[in-house]
Amino acid sequence: MNRFFISIFAALVLLAGCSDDEEDILPTQKTKIVSYLTGTHSPKLVAYEELEEGSDEAYFTTSGNAVYRYIAGINNPDRVNWTEVTRTSKVTITFSAYVFTYANIVTPATSTTNLTMPYYSNDPVMIAAMEDAENGPGLTPGAWSSEPLEIDMRSSGIIKGLYDALLGCREGDYVESYMTYNMAYGDINFSTIPKESPIAYFFTVNSVE
Repeated sequence: MNRFFISIFAALVLLAGCSDDEEDILPTQKTKIVSYLTGTHSPKLVAYEELEEGSDEAYFTTSGNAVYRYIAGINNPDRVNWTEVTRTSKVTITFSAYVFTYANIVTPATSTTNLTMPYYSNDPVMIAAMEDAENGPGLTPGAWSSEPLEIDMRSSGIIKGLYDALLGCREGDYVESYMTYNMAYGDINFSTIPKESPIAYFFTVNSVE
């Protein structure tokens, strides 16, 4: 895996304290994320708590403070037979991580132009698109690894928001997760991630042990 991303994972811990302006930032980010999911997102989503009995509407769930998760194809009747991610699982994922701007994220699966550029990805399709001068910013070949990310759910090094997003997923799921800054990088400054930014992880669960 890219050294930069390894260093981020190693450095991150869930912050015990709150920033001075957290009381203002968190409610605003939560409101904007929910507004996006129930308005602009395709498909338009409803909160799980608001689903009518027997409805097959696309929905999102909320966990922690706060991670919003949409699992494509969650109503697939075969999904119950797929291995579930638990608190003791070892998981591999292919992912792209974005600074979330409350707007639709364009991936190679939805378009070949005007892609939303992640700050890191191990998705070979995304990497190839970014290396393409016509579709991306000219990412240097070999700069990012396409090796699946291995995650031990028992590890203390995993980002809290990613942990919450993974828990309860199943092998084969394609997941979109949107999280407030405190569930991602908190007040830590990185050159590619502005301070106190909401984050989005799009990932496929490749395997679950």
